[in-house]
Amino acid sequence: MSMRMVRSPARDASAAREENARAPRIPDFGRRLRELFQPYRAKLVLTIALVLVTAGLTVLPPLLTEQAFDQGLFPAGGPDLPRLAEIVGAMVLVWVVSQVLGVWQTWLTATVGNGVTASLRERLFTRLQQMELGFFTRTRTGVIQSRLQNDVGGVANVLSNTVSSVVGNTVTVIAAFVAMLLLSPPLTLIAVVLLPLLALVQRRVGQRRARIATKTQESLSELSAITQEALSVSGILLAKAFTRQRQETARYTEESERQLRLQVRQEMTGQGFFATVQVFLLIVPALVYLAAGVLLVGGDQGITAGTIVAFTTVQARLTWPLMGLLRVALDLQTSSALFARIFEYLDLTPAISDSPAAVPVPSGPALGRVELDRVGFAYPAAEGEPAEPILREVSFVAEPGRTVALVGPSGAGKTTVGYLVPRLYDATSGTVRFAGVDVRDLSQDSLRASIGIVSQETYLFHATIRENLRYAKPDATDAELEEAARGANIHDTIARFPEGYDTVVGERGYRLSGGEKQRVAIARVLLKNPPVVLLDEATSALDSVSERVVQQALEAASSGRTTIAIAHRLSTIVDADEILVLEAGRVVERGTHGELLRLGGLYARLAAEQSSERADAQPA
Repeated sequence: MSMRMVRSPARDASAAREENARAPRIPDFGRRLRELFQPYRAKLVLTIALVLVTAGLTVLPPLLTEQAFDQGLFPAGGPDLPRLAEIVGAMVLVWVVSQVLGVWQTWLTATVGNGVTASLRERLFTRLQQMELGFFTRTRTGVIQSRLQNDVGGVANVLSNTVSSVVGNTVTVIAAFVAMLLLSPPLTLIAVVLLPLLALVQRRVGQRRARIATKTQESLSELSAITQEALSVSGILLAKAFTRQRQETARYTEESERQLRLQVRQEMTGQGFFATVQVFLLIVPALVYLAAGVLLVGGDQGITAGTIVAFTTVQARLTWPLMGLLRVALDLQTSSALFARIFEYLDLTPAISDSPAAVPVPSGPALGRVELDRVGFAYPAAEGEPAEPILREVSFVAEPGRTVALVGPSGAGKTTVGYLVPRLYDATSGTVRFAGVDVRDLSQDSLRASIGIVSQETYLFHATIRENLRYAKPDATDAELEEAARGANIHDTIARFPEGYDTVVGERGYRLSGGEKQRVAIARVLLKNPPVVLLDEATSALDSVSERVVQQALEAASSGRTTIAIAHRLSTIVDADEILVLEAGRVVERGTHGELLRLGGLYARLAAEQSSERADAQPA
């Protein structure tokens, strides 16, 4: 049956927005972040140590500045040049050491952050590879790509800089605060009195930015989906065939402008807050000068010119780390939406997985035997709706080396039967057996390694013919490639290409004709050399000339193998050992071609219709 549904882009966009709007919160966020950093714990510890040392060194120059003023430039007995030279030398040494440690710290931070980002992306890709086929029929490719690229890319900066920024800025703020207290407790109180209020405001701003970030990533997903659909070879052909380029451009432009508005909102949210914070922190030195004057007039003898200079210098050391902490806190709140989307995919549980006791496909005389015993199947329905059965009580046995064909009108369930054998879907009732074992008790890798699939929609990578063939057997020799190509009746065609087997086939193989693509796919299956071959309407999209050539290749692929052939054109399966006729998910007739014609039922009517169509197509 057909697996494709017509979907509205607007409806897809609405569904995506609803999905993102109800995205789950991240359980135990801190633990999960620690797990990401676990493989890099040694480098992380060294990074933190360097950050602590560097942060500690940043408060030494202001203290040395106080000594330079009070002991070198303006001591009681006049300038002391030797002492001043010692202090200046110490300041230079501190700056040089800080910069050297800073470069080392940057390298470690980049290594750890980018390593964690790459690991996160790889784990996400691995999880998606494990998902069942149904997940990909429900989810647009562009949305999946956006999770891998935009969402993971969006947290890369947080993963790279958060640890060092938080530790470094925290230590610097604490050290600066302690230094300020040592210099003058009253001036310190004036400098930090409003900081708790700023922290509360920052939290509100972060919550708002997190909401905007969710909408921004949702829009990026939609843009990726539109791009993937509209700019693929198939999408371009469709748009040109129906002159829909302007509408596709308008659809992309509309979402792009929405993305622009969201990006601007995200950038501007909090700018007023940070401007207020910066103004406050910049006027603090002026308030310190005023307060120092009041204290001096009041007779405070503990404040000197060196104290005031050192205090304002330390206060400047407090300003930027404090701003950095506020920005990191804001980034963490903003990126929480991205982490939620990433962990949502990482937490997906494949609907089809190996059982703990799964075994490899057993060898022996039963290898290649396929049996369906009273099998029923229904695709998962929307929440609150009943599942509509697609297959009902389907039973048959394909013995090793024999061919069983499935025919019937569109929507009868033929393709679904084929997908149950390699466990692309699991039967909802009954049993599917392979080599005498329930397929749910076999490991998926060994099961699918034993089955070769040639579908109507042949997929070839944008690579050479040689690389496409070796996808089935990476270590295949050139002689094996040629043998498989000859068996698929495509070697002579390849040999006529200027670059032979090194010819690049183009996106989805569009540089090859339909028949050529199909024969390359058949050669790929021959190279795999499985005991069972599944042919899913492999010639239905071809003209009669190409069909004859491909049919010869299919006969080579079927030779000596169990073959399950899903056919639209009955002329391709007249020699099948058994033909099953499906209607509305049930087997309504079975037998050989001759037996079914004599029965005069559905198969005979289908054969008569196709015979009439071929007669009408003949030139007068």
